Amino acid sequence: MRLEALRRVQSDPRWSTPWAEKPLPTSDNLARLLPGGGLVPGSVYSLAGGGWLLLTLLADPSRAGLWCGVVGMPELGAEAAAQSGVNLERLALVPDPGGRWFSATAALAEVMALVAVRPASRVGDADAARLAAKLRDSKTALLTIGPWPRAEAAISVTAPRWSGLGEGHGYLRTREVLVTVTSKRTPLPRRVRMELP
Repeated sequence: MRLEALRRVQSDPRWSTPWAEKPLPTSDNLARLLPGGGLVPGSVYSLAGGGWLLLTLLADPSRAGLWCGVVGMPELGAEAAAQSGVNLERLALVPDPGGRWFSATAALAEVMALVAVRPASRVGDADAARLAAKLRDSKTALLTIGPWPRAEAAISVTAPRWSGLGEGHGYLRTREVLVTVTSKRTPLPRRVRMELP
């Protein structure tokens, strides 16, 4: 029954995602840091340091018409996602899959261009290898909150700077962060400061 339902979804033109071998759409600043010039289909990226980073990475692909899925993040709010530029019409949420987070992630990876997951338990090498094969076959990129075996790159956000507040008055206007990418392909970490809205 599950396989039949999956085939129905794959054949439905509303779910079709014509992504290719090239990297998924990503902001210019992040594309310069990432190996391959962006999120490469079939690869895994480990994220650390804030929900803003996740929403930023979901925004461009969803606005380009690609389907994105998020698994195991009940705190992710639709309003915050929309304000960060995520196209909610191209976003599927599985907020609390419990112990079935791995199978939920694998199912979404069969039909979506980009899937994000916060694993509910430690990921073993065998499970990571199984999912990696599925990601390569379906040309899906995976974002994980926290470490993941053999991830293509680790992306972190640190050193925030706020502006807008005066001596006890004013409004916060912007936040600047340092984004760092370390990968298997480049020996030295790459960094850029980015301003958040």
